[in-house]
Amino acid sequence: MLKDYCLLPLNKGKPEQAVIFLHGLGDRGDGGLLNIGKIWQRALPGAEFICPDAPFVYDMAPVSFGGRQWFSMQNFAPEQIEEGVQQAAPFLDGYIDHVMKTRELPAEKIALVGFSQGSMMALYVAPRREQPVASVIGYSGMLRGGDKLKAEKKSSPPILLVHGAFDEVVPYGKMGEAAKGLKKAGLSVTTVTCPELGHSIDDRGILEGLKFLQAHF
Repeated sequence: MLKDYCLLPLNKGKPEQAVIFLHGLGDRGDGGLLNIGKIWQRALPGAEFICPDAPFVYDMAPVSFGGRQWFSMQNFAPEQIEEGVQQAAPFLDGYIDHVMKTRELPAEKIALVGFSQGSMMALYVAPRREQPVASVIGYSGMLRGGDKLKAEKKSSPPILLVHGAFDEVVPYGKMGEAAKGLKKAGLSVTTVTCPELGHSIDDRGILEGLKFLQAHF
């Protein structure tokens, strides 16, 4: 099972919801994403915020760097990225099942929040699960496997896409492509553009993400 890092519910009770953060390339579960959970805790005091390490060692830096990856991105060819997402999907699928079992929560009390590579994973895995999760939030990501999604879709969780207009890593246009592909497969998608933002998450993105979680839990 993936190693993870947790923020227990602020109300100190049994988790009423679980928000699973999925970090980006080269980051770790104890990186910056979990700090967003500290901001969201006050509004969702019954939620547990969890961020697992991606399953593989980051392969674009020395092992001592300590980073993790869902899949290698040494090759940016779309077919290679899609293959990487497919190979990593069972790890995320199993981890979601683990959280549901150990926290005794149904799928509708689970939300996925991904950044960059983590967003790609969330967008791929969530619609292919039998039971819909409460919501999916994808920051600065892209959709892979979209051409097969309509045939492979098993559930339709609501999705929020947030992207910086000046993203220098994952081009801003990828949000529009993802929204189009998701909608074509019958999914409900909301998009938010963060002007002048690069490959990051700003205050507006954090606020919009919280509002989306609150609306769908």
